[in-house]
Amino acid sequence: MLGSIPSPGSSTLGPFHMYGLMIALGVVAAVELGRARWRARGGNPEDLYNIAMWAVPAGLIGARLYHVLTDWRSYEGRWLDALKIWQGGLGIPGGMALGIAVGVWAARRRGARLPSILDAVVPALPLAQAIGRLGNWWNQELFGRPTSLPWGVRINAVHRPLEYIGATTFHPTFLYEMLWNLALCGALIAVDRRRVLRPGNILPLYVLGYFVGRLWIEALRVDEASEIFGLRVNIWLSILGIGGSLLIFAIRGLRRRPSDTDEPYIDGHRWSPDADADATETIPATDTAESSQHADPESPESPSSESTATKTDQESDHESL
Repeated sequence: MLGSIPSPGSSTLGPFHMYGLMIALGVVAAVELGRARWRARGGNPEDLYNIAMWAVPAGLIGARLYHVLTDWRSYEGRWLDALKIWQGGLGIPGGMALGIAVGVWAARRRGARLPSILDAVVPALPLAQAIGRLGNWWNQELFGRPTSLPWGVRINAVHRPLEYIGATTFHPTFLYEMLWNLALCGALIAVDRRRVLRPGNILPLYVLGYFVGRLWIEALRVDEASEIFGLRVNIWLSILGIGGSLLIFAIRGLRRRPSDTDEPYIDGHRWSPDADADATETIPATDTAESSQHADPESPESPSSESTATKTDQESDHESL
């Protein structure tokens, strides 16, 4: 029977800072999942590389800024340490806000229809978060209250809060959040596959699901954090995130309408796998009947071509007679 989860003796593995490596692996996994889902919708998978080039750095900057702003007291007198991202300290809410905002801007530059590309890409976000949480295990951080449960994580004395210096095993809240995010990723994909929600509603559903999990996980944590009226800032933000998501559903509606579309691009273009990386093929604006009226007279399937061929045959028969 598992007695407890051991912690790594070091936050590095050879030349690698494992926190940064886990973040990088999470980004790669999310981009590849997003590319596969966007391609399945008829979008150009290369769009995701272009969007990630802008959204990923923005997300990291937003996450770091959020962490520093909400925990600024721990950096007093050593402000340069705020740049040492490999030591940990990324606030997911800040990364979500700035990363998604910049990603939306980059998607619009590519001509993508926002509801469609958001539905394709958003389920990849909790996947990146889940993998990134492994970095907290390597750093022995973001654990919860002491526990005797068999899945408690062993924390070295140097990383324990002073009030819990005598405890050895703690709730692995980073693991709870990792598992929650993996489940959320799967749930979002399953819901999106059923096509019952309005296009674009996967984003508020993700925000709702993430903050519901963050609310109870945050309540278990014992690391230092800024508080407002006796509650951690992230608990207040979780409440706001849950309320905001429900408000969006109330305003724009939850279920799909007949007029909703899953077309990938605003201007009626669709990516072809046989085309170049940035090439798209235009979706004809006319319907089949109208297209047949303007068919190429030289085409063998064209009515006018068939008529001409029949007429020529008749003239040939007449001449032979």
